[in-house]
Amino acid sequence: MKVILLQDVKNLGKKGELVEANDGYARNFILPKKLGAEATPKNLNDLRQQKLNEEKRQAEILAEAESVAAALKDKVVKLSIRVGKEGKVFGQISTKEIADEAKKQFGLEIDKKKMVSDAIKAAGTYKIQVKLHPKVVGELTVEVKEEV
Repeated sequence: MKVILLQDVKNLGKKGELVEANDGYARNFILPKKLGAEATPKNLNDLRQQKLNEEKRQAEILAEAESVAAALKDKVVKLSIRVGKEGKVFGQISTKEIADEAKKQFGLEIDKKKMVSDAIKAAGTYKIQVKLHPKVVGELTVEVKEEV
């Protein structure tokens, strides 16, 4: 019996796949537990439509990530770090502070967890990578100045 899986089933297949299952296994386990649906023409058409919608949604998410990456390229986030009399730095600048400043200065919502950077502990200019999508990595410039 052909079955469209609605959830992952161990040793059979992943969600959304069309698989061949034994009649007894399909009738007594897969269908009653709502792990799958019988592969009727209507269900096959619904599956095809769901896949098309998912592909379209993923393309929109990718396009949005690419536009954000392009916007990040030209931006410079300016921060200051406290420094003592002898040039010793007090504290550090974390990705959370960078994300907050990017939102305040440019209105860009950047998740601090997606920034690939160690804490900044000195003045200077830094390039920080931001993973916006598995296929898109943006780069943000952070300029840190000393504050006495």
